[in-house]
Amino acid sequence: MPLAFSRWLPGLMLSAALPALAYAEGPEYGPELQGFEYPYTLKHFAFQSQGKSLQMGYMDVAAHGKANGRTVVLMHGKNFCAATWDSSIEALSEAGYRVIAPDQIGFCTSSKPAHYQYSFQQLATNTQQLLKALGIQKATLLGHSTGGMLATRYALQYPEQVDQLAMVNPIGLEDWKALGVPYRTVDQWYERELKVTAQGIRDYERSTYYDGRWKPEYDRWVDMYAGLAKGPGKTQVAWNSALIYDMIFTQPVYYEFKDLKVPTLLLIGTSDTTAIGKDIAPPQVKAKIGHYEVLGKQVAKLIPQSTLVEFPGMGHAPQMEEPEKFHQALLAWLSKTNSVP
Repeated sequence: MPLAFSRWLPGLMLSAALPALAYAEGPEYGPELQGFEYPYTLKHFAFQSQGKSLQMGYMDVAAHGKANGRTVVLMHGKNFCAATWDSSIEALSEAGYRVIAPDQIGFCTSSKPAHYQYSFQQLATNTQQLLKALGIQKATLLGHSTGGMLATRYALQYPEQVDQLAMVNPIGLEDWKALGVPYRTVDQWYERELKVTAQGIRDYERSTYYDGRWKPEYDRWVDMYAGLAKGPGKTQVAWNSALIYDMIFTQPVYYEFKDLKVPTLLLIGTSDTTAIGKDIAPPQVKAKIGHYEVLGKQVAKLIPQSTLVEFPGMGHAPQMEEPEKFHQALLAWLSKTNSVP
């Protein structure tokens, strides 16, 4: 951890602790989400990266229905974990797919190093190493939110290893920085992340993800994120989160959608208004970003082999809002664009 970082850390911890006291009644989880139950057996992949010994938590779920010989790799979003794919894992497994659901480095059950150069290329490389270790040579990618940016980068980096690419309300369908959103330093992101509370997460997700709506089943995922953020590893969780936000903001994939070479599905809840940095954007910038009812159509035109499926009235996570409707659309497309394994 940098010397300057360690000098001002105690002060930030003190200031961040005060507003969090009101939410102390919620669960707390360890720095690698110890204490939170995953829906399927959690395994760990140990590897070396950037001179460090790291591990990725992941689930490897065999086909429960008649196996079709194909594998789907699930890539979670920024405020999500592999566990939040629970209903999708079940639906895909029942349909005959082997499902791999990893937690990326810096997230959830995986390592949170004190020093790490985060890039989507690095996370793609880490994931490719995991798949190689599991003997998977080719797979379909399904990325949600930030996972959509990662899945795009993976498909660009390893096109010969990707059968199909599907993205659920991916962020990065626009370049916020180029559109005028101010830059936050890593230090500013860190200070912000130290103040995360369950109520703050819930309020943000209700207004941004779900157009003012809320279902009780979402609370489990709020507790997951908040419990990690306020647990014994809260400083390393916040620090890695800050580095990841900087990666998201400064490494757009928007300009390379035109270069995708695989069949691509965009699954878009049109009521989503997610946009990184919208909270500090000038009013005229804030007004023009995060419009998924427009962004889905625009990006579908940029991707050569694209299919757009919209879910009117749904928000950032249609796979959680209306699982049956979502999986029906996903499985129909996967079957239609099926290539021989």
